[in-house]
Amino acid sequence: MIKISILYPNTKTARFDFDYYFNQHIPLATKLLGEHSGYKGVSVERGLSGAMPNTEATYLAMCHFLFDSSEDFMANFMPHAALLQGDIINYTDIMPVIQISEVLVSS
Repeated sequence: MIKISILYPNTKTARFDFDYYFNQHIPLATKLLGEHSGYKGVSVERGLSGAMPNTEATYLAMCHFLFDSSEDFMANFMPHAALLQGDIINYTDIMPVIQISEVLVSS
């Protein structure tokens, strides 16, 4: 299984509209990316703090999509890439960090 992580770094000047992200962008993304085979699900997280008390979270938000393979992800994402990437300006000015990982353990 493959995990596509979209990470939004936390900076003092970052703008992130959680309401839009949770209620508009994520439903759109899950609808579009879940149209084809290989899609397994999504999780969305809001950063609360760092490891030590009273420290800032490294990421304001994180989104993780699960697919059977990176090929499945690309087949699902590419037809909608312009729409999904174009929607980013509606909820943030942060340049997301994207990582594709192989899931070795999941319970």
